[in-house]
Amino acid sequence: MTRWAVLGTGMISHQFVPDLQAVFGDGSVVAVWGRDEARTAAFAERHGIAAGTTGLTEVLRRDDVDAVYIATPIATHALIALEAIAAGKHVLIEKPMASNAAEIAQIFDAADAAGVFAMEAMWMKFNPLHVGLVERVRAGLTGEPRNISATFGMPTPPTGRAWAAERGDSAVLDRGIYGVTLAQWVLGEPIAVDASGVVADGTDLEARATLTFTGGARADVACSAIGFLDQSATISGTLGWITIEPMFWAGTAARVHAGSVEAIMRSPELVVHPREGSGFRPMLRAVAEALAAGDRQVARHDRAATLAVARTLDVIRERVLASEHADAIGGSSSRR
Repeated sequence: MTRWAVLGTGMISHQFVPDLQAVFGDGSVVAVWGRDEARTAAFAERHGIAAGTTGLTEVLRRDDVDAVYIATPIATHALIALEAIAAGKHVLIEKPMASNAAEIAQIFDAADAAGVFAMEAMWMKFNPLHVGLVERVRAGLTGEPRNISATFGMPTPPTGRAWAAERGDSAVLDRGIYGVTLAQWVLGEPIAVDASGVVADGTDLEARATLTFTGGARADVACSAIGFLDQSATISGTLGWITIEPMFWAGTAARVHAGSVEAIMRSPELVVHPREGSGFRPMLRAVAEALAAGDRQVARHDRAATLAVARTLDVIRERVLASEHADAIGGSSSRR
């Protein structure tokens, strides 16, 4: 049994741990680390974890920890991951894997050198709904893919804590990553990127990007932390289209407008995959299989796929953060 330590005690960790325990077995999570002693102790008690500590080095030196799940602020992902890898631990890192492509490459390089597993926890890539839809698109159900649209916006955070650049907070990294991941899953890496957005105090709070691909296909991606946006996604082709219902990145239902005139115009096929637990179990099973086989990556979301998305996110953020009105609330468009 792989034995885990969870690094970070926020909301995502609360959702993640029960799925981790369900896949890897009772007692598989042996330690949790957090910065606040009281919160860490409460987290450990709630999830039946034997050890809770505010000492990161203490956790990483434990002989009974084989792997760590990192769900700390984005700006800390790379530093903590590199420290864990140096301690010989496998790493599963909450998306985004790090703040930029250069940091992600550094993590993969270190993991390769140490002979340990490393992956970004991009659960959407393992969701049975999304996997099945992408397979049908690739099989030609909707014809040649021509356009993808994906938006994810809601005012944040509900707790009232302001987003901060020093934490690595970013609407693009936190939310835009899903739309870009979906687009590149279907269409590959773009050849051009246009982007504009809203920035405050060095943090991108909203962004709209158009990705152009070889052959003229495009994807329109939008994300926001200051207002609501439609949270669905569409994959459109020459023979039909698919709509993934809100929340598209964690979706359980889609409507397929393809295959016949009836399906396209009047009665689309409804595809439903109920969520298992909090939705992380399909991804965690893939991780468990890789670890059991001695693999250091999972093919469906490996180094190449992770870095390709990160490069696009880098360009979007560069355009938004360096835009003419970045110190206010504006943005300007430019081409990659």
